[in-house]
Amino acid sequence: MKPRTKRLAIVGAGLAVGGIAAVLILNAFRSNLVFFYTPSQVEADQAPHHRPFRIGGMVVKGSLHRDGATAHFLVTDTAKSVPVTYTGLLPDLFREGKGVVAEGELAGDGTFRASQVLAKHDENYMPPEAAEAIKRAKEGRPVSTSTLVSASPGTGGKAQ
Repeated sequence: MKPRTKRLAIVGAGLAVGGIAAVLILNAFRSNLVFFYTPSQVEADQAPHHRPFRIGGMVVKGSLHRDGATAHFLVTDTAKSVPVTYTGLLPDLFREGKGVVAEGELAGDGTFRASQVLAKHDENYMPPEAAEAIKRAKEGRPVSTSTLVSASPGTGGKAQ
């Protein structure tokens, strides 16, 4: 083999390995991306179907009902409400009338099936995305199509 042909083979192999590595990295990054939507956006059919996303807002007072280990409640941005179903233990800080973010998928019947529920940290805390969505809903302004939230592996899937 000529030196020129060897160089071309090495460069080609390097590009192929680099391309494969880039594809694997981007695929892993994409699987950790979670989009945030408000109840108004979910009602407007802007949320993805059959793909995990986060929904946030306030838990409607009087909407929490338990059926064994399954909790049913409504999340609102003061304009629209979405029914949420969660099986498991709710966080200790979960309360009606307080801010919440739930991660999961939208079922065919319009119910959000949560795999994880995140509650407020203290009395004044509300996720920034949820606070902005509620503010926009009260003012009657349209809400942006989505907000990107990255869940990094070191945080246990919680937004930062």
